[in-house]
Amino acid sequence: MSESLSKKDITINSSVENLNFVEKEIESIFDDFKFSEEHFGNVLIAVTEAVNNAVHYGNQEDVTKVIKLNFTSIKDKLVVTVKDQGDGFDYESLPDPTDPNNLEKLEGRGIFLMKHLSDSISFSDNGSKVELVFKF
Repeated sequence: MSESLSKKDITINSSVENLNFVEKEIESIFDDFKFSEEHFGNVLIAVTEAVNNAVHYGNQEDVTKVIKLNFTSIKDKLVVTVKDQGDGFDYESLPDPTDPNNLEKLEGRGIFLMKHLSDSISFSDNGSKVELVFKF
């Protein structure tokens, strides 16, 4: 089993206003965990997109529901999980946002970004939990 170097848990309510809080927490985590700034943009955008999806689609902007974030630094990687209290979604049937027929559609763009900015992405709990892995 890999030794965990650092870990941070955050719980927020499902409000768009909390996106700024999450961004500041990511900045703090980069300082605390001593990560290189060159990876900051990818982590910031991907995690913010995951939280935005959890607020809007997962918890449907219900401020009584929470989103749990976990940041774990293990050796040369950062593992981030974002879990909402929604019903989940069928992540395997999302339309390809690069398909010419889908260029005008908003669905699937956030997950497309997360896939391309992280080294790996996985879904569990019927799609209500996303795990992003960033290798440094």
